[in-house]
Amino acid sequence: MGKELGVNIDHVATLRQARGGCHPEPAAAAAIAESAGADGITVHLREDRRHIQDRDLDVLKSVVTTRINLEMAATKEMINIARGLRPFSATLVPEKRKEITTEGGLDAASQIDFLSRTTAALKEAGILVSLFIDPDPEQVRASKETGAEAVEIHTGAYCEAFLGAEGEHELARIRAAAAYAESIGLRVHAGHGLDMRNIGPVLDIPQIREFNIGHSVIARALFIGLAEAVREIADRIHRA
Repeated sequence: MGKELGVNIDHVATLRQARGGCHPEPAAAAAIAESAGADGITVHLREDRRHIQDRDLDVLKSVVTTRINLEMAATKEMINIARGLRPFSATLVPEKRKEITTEGGLDAASQIDFLSRTTAALKEAGILVSLFIDPDPEQVRASKETGAEAVEIHTGAYCEAFLGAEGEHELARIRAAAAYAESIGLRVHAGHGLDMRNIGPVLDIPQIREFNIGHSVIARALFIGLAEAVREIADRIHRA
């Protein structure tokens, strides 16, 4: 099985919400991303609705031809929304109102019972459940105990340290976490901060099959267009 790309279109909605209008349309971005080689579309419906709106989910459900990955907090409201939407997958993430973007992985080890109930409710609706975690073996083990079928390894610390003294250390942590996750039967995804410059070493990790990338794609699209921005990162991932 080859490696795949999920394009996060949250920041298309961020731009729209800056003016409070209806442009640009996230669903149009999703269609362009799919036509340019994306294997899936990722969106994060935040509790404060700072970018993606409930309406966007309904529109995306009707137009996305690949698959939808819904990033969400493990709250009753979000569980109900996900069970109604029935995306292909749901990725449980930590969420803080004041953060600009997701700052770290979910602490699955401290809330196994709670997350187990959340996971069960989502799986009952036919949704594949992934936990967004730091590359820590304790968090990998806990994710498995919740009943999740996948983990998405938070690559933010690696991306921040890329080319620095800590870069190789952070990469080693990702390698170890990915190997352990696969060994106990979890699918392995990765995301946060990845771009054309730093993704190479992570692509070399055989256990990681899916990469969810958003900010760098949208930023690159400002200069070369969305289709080309998706195409270049998709080609890089698919060739790995």
